[in-house]
Amino acid sequence: MATPETVDAFHYGRFHVVQPKGRGPRFGIGAMPLAAPVNRAEVTLFERSQEMADYARRSIDHPLNARIAPRLTLFQADVTATGNARRAMGLEDDVFDHVILNPPFNDGSDRRTPDALKAEAHAMTEGLFESWLRTAGAIMRPGGQVSLISRPESIAEIIDACGRRFGGLEITPLYPRAGENAVRILVTAIKGSRARLSLRAALTMHDEGTHRFSAYVDDLNNGRAAYARKR
Repeated sequence: MATPETVDAFHYGRFHVVQPKGRGPRFGIGAMPLAAPVNRAEVTLFERSQEMADYARRSIDHPLNARIAPRLTLFQADVTATGNARRAMGLEDDVFDHVILNPPFNDGSDRRTPDALKAEAHAMTEGLFESWLRTAGAIMRPGGQVSLISRPESIAEIIDACGRRFGGLEITPLYPRAGENAVRILVTAIKGSRARLSLRAALTMHDEGTHRFSAYVDDLNNGRAAYARKR
């Protein structure tokens, strides 16, 4: 029996994602601010899970994505691999201008979902930021930018993992609504930079008393605005 699935539109129908229904990780609007630091790009995608890589391939090949498909390349790869093993998976040295990371951000001690595929995508392992940012630094050209989204409580680990690989960190807290605590942080940094860390003005995701995105965040989520670095 075929696995139930959906075809979901983003950017008001400018691209579509084929994804499983009722199981596994699902791409949602919550990750869209992560793409906002990039205006337009030729994109190489890396996915560890065979099943989710298959969904990504089907998304690229979907007729509704014919306009953007020529700009997309997909590899099944483990970003924690190192050296020749990493390069053999398509993660080659000094290639990319911008690396976007959406790592698992639930603590390993948190209650896990019984959905094994979703748990794999959501549960953080020890040393995760170090291994992901090590790979980002290896595959990126000098002066390239890394962007990632995570929980606020991971800020110290992220700064430590950037080490001397990346500098000029800009950290933006994401608040659900005015007066509420941040639930995510958006981090960007530059390979080889020695600039100091900067804490940027927060982005407030929703208008007060509603689940509606604020006008600016809605523009970021739907590709009508880019969230440029300050320096």
